[in-house]
This record gives sequence, C-alpha cells and structure tokens, in this order.
Amino acid sequence: MVKHVIIWNFPEGMSETDRILNGQKIKAGLESLKGQIDGLLDIHVYNEMLPTATGDLMLDSTFEDAASLNAYSVHPAHVRVATEIVRPATCNRRCVDFELPNN
Repeated sequence: MVKHVIIWNFPEGMSETDRILNGQKIKAGLESLKGQIDGLLDIHVYNEMLPTATGDLMLDSTFEDAASLNAYSVHPAHVRVATEIVRPATCNRRCVDFELPNN
C-alpha cells in the first residue's frame, strides 16, 4: 500500500471565516472521491489543527499501490476538485508519498 500525504497553508490575509469555509469545502470535495477512483482505499482531510501546527490542512490518503496513486492524480474527479476547490484556496503545498511496510 502507498500513503499520499499533503499539507497546505491558506494564503496570508485570508479571513478566519474564509479559512473555515474553505477548509470545509476542501474536506468535503476530497473525501467525496472515496468510492469514485479505483485503488483509492481511504482518504481523510484534517482541517482543525492544534496551535503548534505549521500547516492549515492535511490530506491523508491510502492507495493500493503506486500505479493507483498515479491514476488518481489524473482522474477527472480528482482534477476537478483540485482545480476548482483546493488550488484557489491554498498555497505552500508539501507532499510525502511512501510505501507502507508489509507486516
């Protein structure tokens, strides 16, 4: 299995109301992809960070394998959410992809 983790920030100057609303929209949009994309096993967006966090949002997703992650990246449903909801509201994207060890 492969983990795909992304951390974003909201742009400086975004109001607290817009941060909350955008966080909710991003969470709903990305989590709605579960069941729509083959190989996407699990997906969660966390948007209520502790004060010690340096990121504003975190995507934690799990895929069957690297090929499934690659297919997700170009899948029309994912591209729509990323283009219409995520990218307009975020900046400073950081990504970590890794294989989970077989236990």
